[in-house]
Amino acid sequence: MIAAAAFLALIFAAAFIYQHHGKSRDARRFPAPGELIDIGGIRLHAHLSGTDHSTPPVILEAGIGATSLSWALVENQIAKFAPVLSYDRAGLGWSDPSPQPRAVPRVVPQLVDELRALLTTRRVPAPRIIAAHSFGGLIALDYAARFPAEIAGLVLIDPVGATEWADPSPSHRAMLRRGIFLARCGEALARIGVVRFTLNRLSSGARRLPKLMARATSGRSGRAFTERMVGEIQKLPRELWPLVQAHWSDPKCFRAMARYLQSLPAGAAAVLRETTSIGAPLIVLSAANSSPAQRADHQRLAHLSPRGHVEIVEGANHWIQLDRPEIVVRVIREIIGAR
Repeated sequence: MIAAAAFLALIFAAAFIYQHHGKSRDARRFPAPGELIDIGGIRLHAHLSGTDHSTPPVILEAGIGATSLSWALVENQIAKFAPVLSYDRAGLGWSDPSPQPRAVPRVVPQLVDELRALLTTRRVPAPRIIAAHSFGGLIALDYAARFPAEIAGLVLIDPVGATEWADPSPSHRAMLRRGIFLARCGEALARIGVVRFTLNRLSSGARRLPKLMARATSGRSGRAFTERMVGEIQKLPRELWPLVQAHWSDPKCFRAMARYLQSLPAGAAAVLRETTSIGAPLIVLSAANSSPAQRADHQRLAHLSPRGHVEIVEGANHWIQLDRPEIVVRVIREIIGAR
């Protein structure tokens, strides 16, 4: 019994050392490409590019667990005709973890305040165009509702349906619980190096062991999630794959993911209640495989603005900026041209 306990203690000690060494190595190999900007007790990573200051700056707001890297296929193209800023929300990418407790219900307004503080500190001029993907659409809409004078236009890229998530159905609640559970499992496994080891094996070409580990630790849903996310990541330039791997080997990313998932119903309800009209131009890019409920919510969003419309993007799933980046770039040009 004592020998078994000692053996387990040795295994855990080795796992923690493996994780600590790997995290330290990642910090040396992959320094932040942008700036770490202190907004008062927390540093957010932001990358600003583009030199044409005659146009409104474009702010890129990523999906719920995504980072500034998710804009790699569009950011450089936008920078050719407008200033563009991508950033990492608290707990994701190169940004610091949030100092707030896990279960703070007003996460979306807090994220808007943090983004606004970042833009003010970095002296990014207003009004601004916000291009937001998925969960980021809630942040963009809350920003536009609270600070309309600072918004030159919105591009919502397959945004989450606020009407669906404000009062989730039993199936949606089950989906949310499963996502939070997977995120918490991921955080625990990342702390002891299991996520790092699994992703290292996956990146080295192994397939069977990572799939078995994902299923053993998180069940069928864990394996399905892993396979789906790997498929999306592989649409990014190959040189960025190790950076994404480094981010998801850090437990803080899973902790942030769980927090944002927990906040989704409250955030959707607040945005649904408070966002009654948008004066700025608004384009909703709707994925070709959107459900009828999602498509209806996209139409509802477009009707918030007298200059709003929906464009269905054929050949694209939820990650439109990876499937059809040229469409995202084009509609941002259209927003700028409409001013």
